[in-house]
Amino acid sequence: MDSKERMGDGDETMSKELYACLHMKQFPLQSQLRLRPDLQKTPVAVLDGQPPLEAICSVNTAARRIGATLGMTRIEAENIQGITLLPRSAEIEAVTSAVYLECAANFSPRIEDRITGAHRSCVLDIAGTERLFGPPHQLAHRLREAFADAGLHSTVAVSTNFHTAQLKAAVSSGVSVVAEGQEAAALARLPLGVLSLLEEEAETFAAWGIRSLGELAALPEIELIARLGQQGKYWRDMAAGRLPHLFRPREPQFLLREYSEFEPAVEQMDSLLFVAAPMIESLASRASGRALLLASLVVTMRLDNKANHQLTIQPALPTLDRRFLLKLLHIELAAHPPPAAVTALTMEAIAGHGSKLQLGLFSPQLPEPSRLDVTLARIKAIVGADMVGSPALRDTNHGDAFQMEAFSVTGEESTIAACPPRMSLRRMRPPHPVQVRCEHQRPIAFHDGQQTYSILAAYGPWRTSGEWWTSDDWRIEEWDVVIAQEQQAYLLVNDHRRNRWYLDAVYD
Repeated sequence: MDSKERMGDGDETMSKELYACLHMKQFPLQSQLRLRPDLQKTPVAVLDGQPPLEAICSVNTAARRIGATLGMTRIEAENIQGITLLPRSAEIEAVTSAVYLECAANFSPRIEDRITGAHRSCVLDIAGTERLFGPPHQLAHRLREAFADAGLHSTVAVSTNFHTAQLKAAVSSGVSVVAEGQEAAALARLPLGVLSLLEEEAETFAAWGIRSLGELAALPEIELIARLGQQGKYWRDMAAGRLPHLFRPREPQFLLREYSEFEPAVEQMDSLLFVAAPMIESLASRASGRALLLASLVVTMRLDNKANHQLTIQPALPTLDRRFLLKLLHIELAAHPPPAAVTALTMEAIAGHGSKLQLGLFSPQLPEPSRLDVTLARIKAIVGADMVGSPALRDTNHGDAFQMEAFSVTGEESTIAACPPRMSLRRMRPPHPVQVRCEHQRPIAFHDGQQTYSILAAYGPWRTSGEWWTSDDWRIEEWDVVIAQEQQAYLLVNDHRRNRWYLDAVYD
């Protein structure tokens, strides 16, 4: 890249350094309303502090119109009719911080995060991104739209100076692009209050009649340093838009997690699903931004009795279908409702990649994965989750030892090697109980409740046992017998633990 390139329209140019600052006002309030579309157009204020000394720390425009102000106590705020008061939540703000850092990381890997009171901003190093996102003004608009899609309202300022972009974004609305060399002019009319001055410094400048950054930048440098020291030069260079900055980028961790609190606690399932819908929407959008799908959802509900109620939603195939995931959550909640009112809801998603199946030209069409998952969820609600799935063998020698596992769809074709015909064993389910007569510890006849059968030949016993360290230990002996009446071979089992005989299988 050349030392200077085009920036914006006309004759504006830019250097190798270029920063975009994205400023979010009333961050505690935006964090609360991001997943609460029902409250975004109503008067809302966020309270901070320990009861009963809580005070308003963040407030929206609708609440200001009816008299709410920053610093107002809870008692004063409760006297305002029509206002909704929400407690400040560090956990909700942490999740929102992760969301906006993920959005910013889609435009630049170099991000520096800044917190100023109830406001929050992040500065992106966007030098060299023109071929990806276009000129700075176009990138700024795309950046602001991406944050709006995530439910966050912001202002964006672009400048070749780090501090200029930050100061301009804090007081502007919409998008501002400061051309190189115009930093001082862009900051000249800003009030002195945009600087984080100490009380003594603010009083000194007020006594000198300095009210704006332009007036501060016009002060003689040597005389200012003589009176305020190097700190005076620091403020003067910042006001003039030429203060250097050592960029300290941070790498945000990608974690698909959403969190919401309820005041008061939610008891109705419809209300819970109303809040869960935008959470699923947000998780799906964040995963889609990284070309990922949602493989599973872990839903944790904190109850008003301090206990947790957890559900797991795992579709057969990773998906981004919001309605489908919400339907699965609805069925799971109906089958396993929380035992008490819900005070907080957490959703953590595990990302996955999509898989494609290549079907044959004349192969039957498979059912849609979403319809299959909904059907399975409804069956689980009726018969139980442990009764639905794919049978898998357990690591044991016990006959009929299997467990149910979740269905999984893979692109691998199952093949069965060709083999010559051989004798097969057809199991009786359930095994048929019988009464057996023995001589010299060998079965010679058995009665099945209707008829007595003489045993022509008996081969055995084959004794097996296992799992003696559990309550499900087993100890059996098996006999292969041939009955005289039918010349048919059966598998006769003696269960020593339960002290009973039964017919377990027939040889074909």
